Formats: sequence, C-alpha cells, structure tokens
Amino acid sequence: MKPTGDTVLITGGGSGIGRGLAEALHKVGNQVIIAGRRRSILEDVARANPGMRFLTVDVENRDNARRFGAEVKAQFPALNVLINNAGIMKSENLKSGVEDLSIAEETVAINLLGTFRITAALMPLLLAQPKATIMTVSSGLAFVPIHTSPSYCATKAAIHSWTQSLRYQLRDTPVEVLEIAPPYVQTELMGRFQAEDPNAMPLADFIAETMALLNNPPPGGEILVERVRSRRFAERDGKYDEFYEQWNSYAARRQAERAAKGYDASRKPAA
Repeated sequence: MKPTGDTVLITGGGSGIGRGLAEALHKVGNQVIIAGRRRSILEDVARANPGMRFLTVDVENRDNARRFGAEVKAQFPALNVLINNAGIMKSENLKSGVEDLSIAEETVAINLLGTFRITAALMPLLLAQPKATIMTVSSGLAFVPIHTSPSYCATKAAIHSWTQSLRYQLRDTPVEVLEIAPPYVQTELMGRFQAEDPNAMPLADFIAETMALLNNPPPGGEILVERVRSRRFAERDGKYDEFYEQWNSYAARRQAERAAKGYDASRKPAA
C-alpha cells in the first residue's frame, strides 16, 4: 500500500474508525470511496471532504453485495485498496434463548459474511491491478473476548483466522493482505457511552498511529497500535487469564452503568 495515489474503498466509512481512516487517506492524496447502508450519512461525510465519493451497499444482502461489486468495477476500474470495516457490536444475553438470537444472526451476517461477500465481489478487480491491498478490521477482542458482546468477539476472531488464510492464498499474487486490530477506541460503535469513555483510546490518536503503521506495514501484515499489543499477545505472554478477568470485570461494570442510565446498546443501528 502506497502512502498516496491509491483508489481506496472503505465499507462502513460513514462513522467511527471507517470515517477516520477515510478522511486521513483522503487528506494525503488518495481517491477515497466510502460505502454503507445509510445514504444521508455518507452524503454528509463526502460533503465535508470535497472529492471523496460514496456508494450505498447493504453487506448483509448477498444480491446487493454482487450489484455493488459490478457498480464499483464500472465507476472505479482503478480500485486497488479494499478496507473491510463495516460492522456492528451489540450486547447480548445468551441466557435469553431465542430472544437475542436475531442479534447474533445480524452480527454474523454483517461482520463476517459481509466481509466475505464484498471481498469476493471485488477480488477479480483487485487481482487485475499491478499492486493491490485487502484490509480487514478485526479487534483486540478477537484475542481476549468480553462476555457482554459474544457474537461480536466471535466474528472478529473468525475475521482474524480468515485473514490469515486469505493472506496465504494470495501470497503469489499482486495483492497484499493486512489486518487492522483496533483496541477499545472512542467511537459510537456501542453508542455515546463508548465515545465518551476516558478509558478508550481517542479516535484521532488511533487513526494517526494506524496511518503511520500503514506507511510501513510489518512483515506479518498485522497493523497493531501500541495500546492493543498486550491483548493481541496475551496468550503468548502468559497473561491471558489476567487480561480476561480484567477486561470482563470492566465490561460488566460498564454494562451496569449503561443500564443504570437507561441506555440499551443492543439497539444501536448498524453503520
């Protein structure tokens, strides 16, 4: 991936980490296309960043993803960077039986299958470029999960595994494969409560450190800001149990605080 001059598509580019990456890449001279379900939000972001483009897509819908692939090929034949960022994170109560099953199904459809569908739809176009990059966005929670959002953590662990296989299969092609694993960042993924949490990494700091790493990606292809490294390597370093207890105790406290304030994070709309 070059620092500038690429044509970059970012799913879930209307908010949070997706918008942050889109704006940072746009500022340094890349053609950036943001994609998502909510047209009004995409329009607002594109309007705030003259020259940025947008397309709507519902990654949860197989036919829509195929249509999107054809649209991208027609409008942006030089596309050479795909960032699979679209995702949702909701609280779940596994003891409820079928009551929260729809949350799990939606999370898998967007976070996991959505990544598969968009990558498959754009793979021929990316393989046709002299140099190209596919980026997935997993999470520190792929390596040390929290019990309050089990489906989210499971999909991010699956994205990490799938990315490793994708990288190996594409090793003899012009397409490099990178994985961004964010820590707990101040975004509205779980609502305003997360965006205002002083224990979360400020979004601007995360984007700045990530951009620096993208300018010189590590050999293993994992883009890890310093704050997430302890979680990424917790098992290797013999600290998994310590981190698991620490993060799950914190997640339980935060969930109780949200409930006390009448905020239901499980109903946060998808990007």
